[in-house]
Amino acid sequence: MKKGFLLVVFFYTVLNTLSAQKMEGNLSKADVIKLDFKSLAEKKVRLKAKDPDLVVAYKKLLNDANKLLNYDPVSVMDKKAFPPSENKHDYMSIAPYWWLDPSKPDGVPYIQKDGQINPEVHNFSDKENMPSMCENVYTLSLAYYFSDDETYAKHAAKLLEVWFLDTATKMNPNLNYAQAVKGVKEGRPEGLIDSRHFIYMLDGIRLLKSSKSWTHKDDAELKQWFAQFLVWMNTSNNGTGEMNAKNNHGVWFDAQSLAVATYVDSTDMANKIVTRAIGRLDKQMNNDGLFPYELARTTSLHYSAFILNAFNIIAILSEKTSTNFWKAETASGKTYKKALEALVPYLSKEKEWTGKEIRPFNFQDGYPLLLKDATKYDCTNCLDAIKKLAGEKYKDSIINLL
Repeated sequence: MKKGFLLVVFFYTVLNTLSAQKMEGNLSKADVIKLDFKSLAEKKVRLKAKDPDLVVAYKKLLNDANKLLNYDPVSVMDKKAFPPSENKHDYMSIAPYWWLDPSKPDGVPYIQKDGQINPEVHNFSDKENMPSMCENVYTLSLAYYFSDDETYAKHAAKLLEVWFLDTATKMNPNLNYAQAVKGVKEGRPEGLIDSRHFIYMLDGIRLLKSSKSWTHKDDAELKQWFAQFLVWMNTSNNGTGEMNAKNNHGVWFDAQSLAVATYVDSTDMANKIVTRAIGRLDKQMNNDGLFPYELARTTSLHYSAFILNAFNIIAILSEKTSTNFWKAETASGKTYKKALEALVPYLSKEKEWTGKEIRPFNFQDGYPLLLKDATKYDCTNCLDAIKKLAGEKYKDSIINLL
């Protein structure tokens, strides 16, 4: 029994090494970036004029979207196991950095190995289906926006209907059982990080509003779903626990709740969230523009970029509120601009990161930051850095269209 158990542990360790890159792809992708709708409108005009600098990326976008037309809708009902509620409509996932304890006969309670992803997470399909659905809605909606081809909008609407609206398949508006740890907790505050993909999906929905496939009724029903989810975020134990997190989780909580608040037109809440995020920047950032909680991680450059991507989303969405996060200065004189200036040299490979990185850094994680630094803070070499990092793939990259 003991020998068999150790073989299982070894097998999981090997699988972790092989699947880590795949899981990181779920954490952030270069082609999923918070949209600038003014820039999109300008790019659409240029595409109508057949701008050669955009045509290659546009064709790649349509090719990707055409493939997604064969992507069948997914739902929380697809998972094989039931959550503790015995209701499959409840989302469930397990914490990625928690593993079987080899010192225990049954491996429970699990133990933490920071930065090492347990491939057992793949056994819970919600964890993979939700981000895939969100990314696919995003891509299909962009294809519809630029092409005006209703085919893409129709399929995006179908994906949304199955995940959120159909009573037979829809997800309940909670994350009570997200990032569970076997033998420890049925669900944790940290599980809210799973639903950050909603931020990009909501951008896609905004692009669908002119489509006959996404009706006012659909949008009203989805707004009701997200209004309920926003209440859950701000009142549940898991939600308030995440709100009070002192690391990147708290910032991603603000980024998510701000995206939802602006979608459901909760202006007062949106204003309060931006103010709270300024407070987080003040407390979490050091005088060098870096974030000690993220520097302590085993993948410190990844998490340093990860937290800035959350602040980046807040800055973009703050343009709809009474406070401009791009220009805000905290009580101790800290700014988001200083945080970007501190990290950009490492994201562009001008400097070599000396912090701990147990896995190679995915430099695509920095593309959204380099892109916005170029447009908001006049970083003269940021776009060149993206081009250099992307190499031959830059021409057909969706970044050209954003």
